[in-house]
Amino acid sequence: MAEGSDYPAITRRAISAVGGMKRFVKVGDVVVVKPNMGWDRPVELAANTHPLVVRAVVEECLAAGAKKVKVFDYTCNDARRCYANSGIERALKGIKRVECKQIEPERFKKVQLNGQFLKEWELYDEALAADVYINLPIAKHHGLSRLTLGLKNIMGIMGGNRGFMHRNLDTALADVNAHFKSHLTIIDATRILTAHGPQGGNPGDVRVLNTIIASTDIVAADAFATTLFGLKPGDIPVTVAAYKRGLGEMNLDRIKVVRV
Repeated sequence: MAEGSDYPAITRRAISAVGGMKRFVKVGDVVVVKPNMGWDRPVELAANTHPLVVRAVVEECLAAGAKKVKVFDYTCNDARRCYANSGIERALKGIKRVECKQIEPERFKKVQLNGQFLKEWELYDEALAADVYINLPIAKHHGLSRLTLGLKNIMGIMGGNRGFMHRNLDTALADVNAHFKSHLTIIDATRILTAHGPQGGNPGDVRVLNTIIASTDIVAADAFATTLFGLKPGDIPVTVAAYKRGLGEMNLDRIKVVRV
């Protein structure tokens, strides 16, 4: 956990505290960095990952030797507007070996998940083919799952009728995360959306925390981020489902928090 008003600096400090990007990215790797940029909202409304945080993560990947870094999200609002108004597309413009392009629907591939709820689902082939997958959500309220953090951010590589998942959302997300693992989860809590998520729209719902959380354990990252909202990990069904599946640790007394 790193705190401060210099968002690139605290992002780098958090990454360094979990072993540095070279722990995850090797020379010649193709890396996917998956922020949340699913909403046609500007930075200050806290619906999408902060562009300065995204850029810092991408730059760290390149410095570690990545051959290419791909940044994308399967948006909920119009993709062109989401990419532009989130500020992420602009933040990455002109950086060599970085690709920030909209999802191409024909590139989803049906994958056998053999899960408890989802037996198969369409996942994005560029995520499947990457050497390293870095999960980069913003921490925010969600009307259905209470919060959306690392585990739920996986929906950005999912095609098909995503609304179907809401019939059993916590189990479905555990199914996907059990099959497709994030190598590193970095949660943007520079400012959090406390109500009316995931889209937001009211500046009064935004709290500035100037915080970045990084972990190799996606469940632990989500569990700790939950406390920023005054909640407990057990309050979030998705976290509980993933913990019961053995995907990580949710008990705060078993999670070592290093503040840098």
